[in-house]
Amino acid sequence: MITGANGLLGQKLVEQLVESGEFVVIATGKGPNRLSTEGFLYQSLDITNREEVDQVIGEIAPDTIIHGAAMTNVDQCELNQEACVEVNVKATEYLVRAAEKVKAHFVFVSTDFIFSGNDGPYDEEATPDPVNFYGETKLTGEELVKNAQTTWAIARTVLVFGIANDLSKTNIILWVKSSLEAGKVINVVDDQVRTPTLAEDLALGCILIAKQKAEGIFNISGSDLLSAYDMAMQTADYFGLDKTLINKTDSTRFTQPAKRPLKTGFSIEKARKQLGYEPKTFRAGIGILAKQIILASS
Repeated sequence: MITGANGLLGQKLVEQLVESGEFVVIATGKGPNRLSTEGFLYQSLDITNREEVDQVIGEIAPDTIIHGAAMTNVDQCELNQEACVEVNVKATEYLVRAAEKVKAHFVFVSTDFIFSGNDGPYDEEATPDPVNFYGETKLTGEELVKNAQTTWAIARTVLVFGIANDLSKTNIILWVKSSLEAGKVINVVDDQVRTPTLAEDLALGCILIAKQKAEGIFNISGSDLLSAYDMAMQTADYFGLDKTLINKTDSTRFTQPAKRPLKTGFSIEKARKQLGYEPKTFRAGIGILAKQIILASS
């Protein structure tokens, strides 16, 4: 069972799980089904409604729950803290309690934003110290999962990018590509460093955890440690666009409601060794998106 099935990660999870043919897949999301894949069951579910969560999970009794639904807009979380707690903390608690009753293996998708960004990249043993409200709520969610009376795993990830059906969300690659194609000058920070993650790779990591019923914390991200400026330059390079339109700047030039950790990124050695996880390079990820852009427009 997947939560947040209409989102970017949810869509990739459903596609890969259906394709593998090894699972009965129950996709859940708020409102109607927006997935273009077939071969799975869809169940509308408001995860912030405790009774609904209990009823749906009680009826389905899944072997595994991959909880990917979250409020992830960092500035929105800062400005609307009540809604953020509702989705990232309370809903997680309802899902964990329901999972305990049916003894489901609970896989929780978390984030590099639980860290300060003062001393990245991080391994699974690093001490969390969030600098924004979104990070705080995801860390609280992790604590709820760690105390669950059922088997659990946490898949932490970083800056997920990709293209999904029916989602208007952009990402750094699409933004850089469309801006440069339009001849716009863009300002990109070079002091925020991440290990960007292709959505397909994050889905694969979650599925490897589910298949192996792996327990504990796993870093599931890309392997290339890059600044936003590096990502923009690689994107321009791949599409043969004008790199002189990219201005290097730093985070002090931008005012955003929520503070961002500067240097995060993950060591993924544990996932490589224990799960057999191997992500694509950032450049290969751009190539995959390039193909998907062509398919989406045809």
